[in-house]
Amino acid sequence: MILIIDFGSQYNQLIARRVRENQVYCRIEPPELPLSAIRAMAPEGIILSGGPASIYAAGAPRAQSGIFELGIPVLGICYGLQFMVDALGGRVIGSAKREYGFAELTIKKQKGLFSGVKPKTTCWMSHGDSIGELPRGFSVTASTANTKVAAAEDARRRFYGLQFHPEVVHTREGGKMLANFLFGVCNCARTWSMRSFVAEAVEDIRRQVGKEKVILGLSGGVDSSVAAALLHRAIGKQLTCVFVDNGVLREGEAKRVIDMFKKHLRINLRFVRAGRIFLQRLKGVTDPERKRKIIGRTFIEVFDAEARKLKDVRFLAQGTLYPDLIESRSAFGGPSAVIKSHHNVGGLPKTMKLKLVEPLRHLFKDEVRLLGKELGLADDVVWRQPFPGPGLAIRIIGEVTVPRLSLLKRADRILHQEIRDANLYGKLWQSFTILLPLKSVGIMGDQRTYENIVAIRAVTSDDAMTADWARLPHDLLARISTRIINEVRGINRVVYDISSKPPGTIEWE
Repeated sequence: MILIIDFGSQYNQLIARRVRENQVYCRIEPPELPLSAIRAMAPEGIILSGGPASIYAAGAPRAQSGIFELGIPVLGICYGLQFMVDALGGRVIGSAKREYGFAELTIKKQKGLFSGVKPKTTCWMSHGDSIGELPRGFSVTASTANTKVAAAEDARRRFYGLQFHPEVVHTREGGKMLANFLFGVCNCARTWSMRSFVAEAVEDIRRQVGKEKVILGLSGGVDSSVAAALLHRAIGKQLTCVFVDNGVLREGEAKRVIDMFKKHLRINLRFVRAGRIFLQRLKGVTDPERKRKIIGRTFIEVFDAEARKLKDVRFLAQGTLYPDLIESRSAFGGPSAVIKSHHNVGGLPKTMKLKLVEPLRHLFKDEVRLLGKELGLADDVVWRQPFPGPGLAIRIIGEVTVPRLSLLKRADRILHQEIRDANLYGKLWQSFTILLPLKSVGIMGDQRTYENIVAIRAVTSDDAMTADWARLPHDLLARISTRIINEVRGINRVVYDISSKPPGTIEWE
């Protein structure tokens, strides 16, 4: 097991992902984790993540300095390296020039982390401070044109530091560097798999729930479907799934979910038609955070009401994933910056009467898909593109109304028909339409029109933490645009979003 200390980097979950890709289990914990807890975990290695703070800033996060006296290998990344240097008696200074983006890395010592790495390679930098003086026992192992100490080590004590981010794809040989730490330094074994996760998760669920009953918020997406299958394996008839039609679902979504779960999974399913109350509460609301929190609160209220109809329900299950937690707030109370709240974690009222069960909260989306296959779910469930809990409410920019919902549903249906017909659905992370709060002039049938604009968003990604816009064929885009404009009365213009993440997010709201 590898322990990752969360200093607030938005890349923390990518570090965990890279570790798990090597079949090594890891956990992300906050900096204030006590030494006694670390000793109890008995990790093979510790990774100190990056973070946005300066080591000398007031309130900058700091881990227990005693971690360097445990005899455990430590890898510091970016801010993590600076914390290590400062804690061990070195000096961190403000750089005259901030280094952000690609940089050529020159390796000075092709051993340790750089075993098998080319003498010159590309890395991804993101820092303002630099190392002014290394602690006693450390030596420089790599540099860039702007950063003398791009990497350093004290091999005797098994302390290593990288000023750049090896976990991102932009660092060409970063995966090899992390693997060198896991296996060459920490002597980890490749023992973590979805099969081992299922066994552990089943025991965790049974330990948490006991003989109590559980309600699961089922949307029909990958996350909630896999959570349902995992919970059903763990507690069987103690689980009741509840599908809430919140009024902002895609066309035909409710029927598809009901048919799938009653016929395929044979799990007890209750259907709640609640679209009217969701739309009433969204009336006049344009701020995306308010939309998310209104939907989150209303969702839980509906669940509370449904739970009261069932005898002795004590737990609410959700398909919350690592990225949900990281983007809403730092996982496990760490210092990561908030980007946006997610419906699973950002809108829970303090008066909620049900305790939470989140069996997927330590997994990334691709891991959830592998878990679904391990649990025997069908491919059309496992490989379904993500759909946000707030649904089409956050794909309508501005107020959510029934007429605007109707426009977006029809446009979205056409998009997905064409994407599937082109055999591209499984190659895209997500593809969807967004209704803009704008109108434009057009000409249809020799007459002037002044109608709505729809944007198409299609991205490729491995984990949703970074994403690139999909280079869809021009002929496909032309067919989609022509069909939407011709078949959806009220739309006269279609645009294509060519923004990547970062700087944009996948969803517009």
